[in-house]
Amino acid sequence: MFRIKRGGIHPDGHKSLSAEKAIEVMPVPPKFFIPLRQHIGVPCQPLVKAGDNVKKGQVVADHPEKKAPPVHSSTSGKVKEIGNFPHPVFGMSQSIVIESDGKDEWMENFLIERDFEKLSVEEMVDIIYRNGIVGMGGAAFPTHTKLMPPKNKMIDTLIINGAECEPYLTADYRIMVEYPDLVMKGARMIMKILNVKDCFIGIEENKPKAIETVQNYAEREGIKIAVLKTIYPQGGEKMMINAITGKEIPSGKLPMDVGCVVQNVATCAAIAEAVCRNIPLIERIVTVSGKAIMAPKNILARIGTPFKDAIDFCGGFRSVPGKVIMGGPMMGIAQAGINSPIVKATSGILALTKKEVDYGDERPCIRCGRCNEVCTMRLRPNILSILSEKHKHQTALAEYDLLDCVECGCCTYVCPAKRNIVHYIKLSKAKNSLAGKAAV
Repeated sequence: MFRIKRGGIHPDGHKSLSAEKAIEVMPVPPKFFIPLRQHIGVPCQPLVKAGDNVKKGQVVADHPEKKAPPVHSSTSGKVKEIGNFPHPVFGMSQSIVIESDGKDEWMENFLIERDFEKLSVEEMVDIIYRNGIVGMGGAAFPTHTKLMPPKNKMIDTLIINGAECEPYLTADYRIMVEYPDLVMKGARMIMKILNVKDCFIGIEENKPKAIETVQNYAEREGIKIAVLKTIYPQGGEKMMINAITGKEIPSGKLPMDVGCVVQNVATCAAIAEAVCRNIPLIERIVTVSGKAIMAPKNILARIGTPFKDAIDFCGGFRSVPGKVIMGGPMMGIAQAGINSPIVKATSGILALTKKEVDYGDERPCIRCGRCNEVCTMRLRPNILSILSEKHKHQTALAEYDLLDCVECGCCTYVCPAKRNIVHYIKLSKAKNSLAGKAAV
């Protein structure tokens, strides 16, 4: 049994709300709001204008220097306008509004059949880029970049992340249960691109059906299953690498610095669809759950679908929610409303009741040290939060390894003083980033 070596917590999972709900295909909504920024890095630039007719899969935005994966139309229809609209991560973002024509017609040269074994590494990476694939575990890092490490970085291990340790979320679980062939095919493609022989699929022990299903496919491909101890944040890249390989990523370094690449199971499936069938990333599996949702589900939804439409497809709200979150409750992003669209990084839409989000009033740190005990990065979250309160952001950066924090939320979860420690840490990171830009 693999497990993280230090820290972690056991929050209530609440996965039973949706775990056994098979993926349902959501109907095409009448209008899509497609942001030009759906990944880490610079935003794309529009290639269309208001009044243009577009088809499903058509590239509607890209970057002239290929610094960002292109963005595609999620259906056929007409571009109504291009402007600033709600975004689940950035608040507002330039977006392309497309009104569906009801035909859902593909662009030419899509839905083809291609044998990846006959493709070169360069051809596969180019296909992955042109189809807009990004990491779908939450970070949305451009996949083609991750698959092209510098020549001085020797990669020997590929890890496929199927832990899905965040409470409520079951989208990755359903992908492993319902589409294990796509996950395996995508993993094989990545192995070919990186030229590695060792591949592990990490799955937490609380997902026996996924373990059994994936195992049947993995054995044929020489891929190993790493059954992980159920503990949060087991699914974090650094934690998973440490649990499976024993390697520890040094401060300021990346997985490639210890010979590893980690990809999410949903990303693997998207890679398989892109390379073998030329299908761009225009839809994804999303868990819509929470005690304030009438009928929690796992849905296959198009990119650009408003949260409201997805929630309505799940019966609407059971009660007025106290908070709506994109992603999981530990690392997800609270929403100001439900008009934001589903983006490539939307693994879940959660609606929590007012009782669930009534955390009580924040109090001064009592120096109990619980946050230090659960921190998987061996940091001192209590000190980081106090420094942030006192506006000593540079001290936090220079003396307390501020940037090593992965913002998992374990510290906030266990704090008896109800301190929003992660908020303070994010604030310090932002202040240091602004100070750095001002100094340039």
